[in-house]
Amino acid sequence: MIALAWILALTAATRIDLVDEVYSIPADKWHYVDVGLKQQPALVLAHYDAPQNAALRLVLMRREDMEHLFEGYPYGVVAQAGPGRAGTLRARVPAGDYVLVLDNSDSHGVPATVHLRVWLDFSTAPAVTEISPTRRLVVILISFGVFFAIAGYSMSKIWKSFKG
Repeated sequence: MIALAWILALTAATRIDLVDEVYSIPADKWHYVDVGLKQQPALVLAHYDAPQNAALRLVLMRREDMEHLFEGYPYGVVAQAGPGRAGTLRARVPAGDYVLVLDNSDSHGVPATVHLRVWLDFSTAPAVTEISPTRRLVVILISFGVFFAIAGYSMSKIWKSFKG
């Protein structure tokens, strides 16, 4: 019984620790971490801290944009923190394929040792929306039409069985 309670408590967790690692990033290079949100949106929380004087940047971007960064093409950014020795990133993102990039290109030739922590928070539900009044009226009219068509057809079959 206690094991079942633990399993239920773990499955109900809405915050997941994705990364808690120390990375060594050479000067003028960068390192990336996959953040795949295939099924549902989440709040991405990330914090980096470098003990030495570093000018790091933490960037959340789509995987396609990282490929553009690799090739030297213009790329898009969802959110970023830094540049600096430490920084925190917080961004709500829809489901998709994302990466976090630790960029050490502003370091002026200094390698960096960085402690990176990344969490995903699924607790906040998306905003509830309603359909427009026009669409609501159309759905109601179609539902009434289908209901009365089925009721009329059934009544005609019952009426024929009584007559016949």
